[in-house]
Amino acid sequence: MADAETPGADTPGAGTPDAETVRVRCDVADGVARVRLARPRARNAVDLEMCLRLRAVFEDLDADDDVRVVLLSAEGPAFCAGADLKERAGRDAAWVRRRRQASFAAYDAVERCRRPVVALVHGAVVGSGGEITLAADFAVAAEDTTFRFPEAHWGTVGATQRLQRVIGRRRAKELLFTNRVMPAAEAADLGVVTRVVPGDRLARAGEEIAASIAGAPPLAMALTKRAVDLGGETDLDRGIRIEMAAIEQCLADGGWREGVDRFARRRDGGQGGTGGPGGTDGAGSTDGHGGTDGHGSTDGHGSTDGHGSTEEEEK
Repeated sequence: MADAETPGADTPGAGTPDAETVRVRCDVADGVARVRLARPRARNAVDLEMCLRLRAVFEDLDADDDVRVVLLSAEGPAFCAGADLKERAGRDAAWVRRRRQASFAAYDAVERCRRPVVALVHGAVVGSGGEITLAADFAVAAEDTTFRFPEAHWGTVGATQRLQRVIGRRRAKELLFTNRVMPAAEAADLGVVTRVVPGDRLARAGEEIAASIAGAPPLAMALTKRAVDLGGETDLDRGIRIEMAAIEQCLADGGWREGVDRFARRRDGGQGGTGGPGGTDGAGSTDGHGGTDGHGSTDGHGSTDGHGSTEEEEK
């Protein structure tokens, strides 16, 4: 694997004054936020600036009531080739500790976003890239995606929490201990990603998923996400209470009546479909696009690079 760029090596490209310096790009249209890791020359290696930017973007999206769903993808040949270890050269332990805390805050902002977050991964997904993927609500991967978690082999610790919660303790240990490459098909079998598609279908699959989610009533979708997340942290009895509280909130809002009316129109031959954000059709669609299953997916292109790369790893 090629080394990640050294700090300060990001230089604007011709005609694109912000190329490689923004780190994370975001645009919102019709209720869909499209967030892209944007350091392609470094294979989206995560540095401090990217951590800060990713956190800020997701905190802003969380506060934006016009956003219904977030698609999280990446520019260039890899979703994320891990942490940029070059930025740590000459730093002391206190700096590295603060840098790791910044990465945890970024992943947490992704995970805590009230809007459904769908990761679209491709190419190499290494270390930090896996953490970002697992922080999403679920992920779709291109066929060439590979995952690798090399933290322990770089003399540090990482990916020990989200990974085991998705695939189980023993499987997580095997990946963390061995640093082996996990292909997209296996990642789907383990629940790291929910679907694998041809690379040229990844963007389209993401748009279809976004349209399905954005067509549902926003309060019901937000409460569904919250109920799943909170319910996963407790037992079934308390989980049912969490769901009942969410149902009561929907009933108080009154939006559920529109959903019933839409269902009645479809049953009687009226207009249906998933519609766009804010549309009156398609509420409560149960097709396979809007699932809240597994966190994480990834696209690993080329995790075949050598372990000596300073661009890979960790977090």
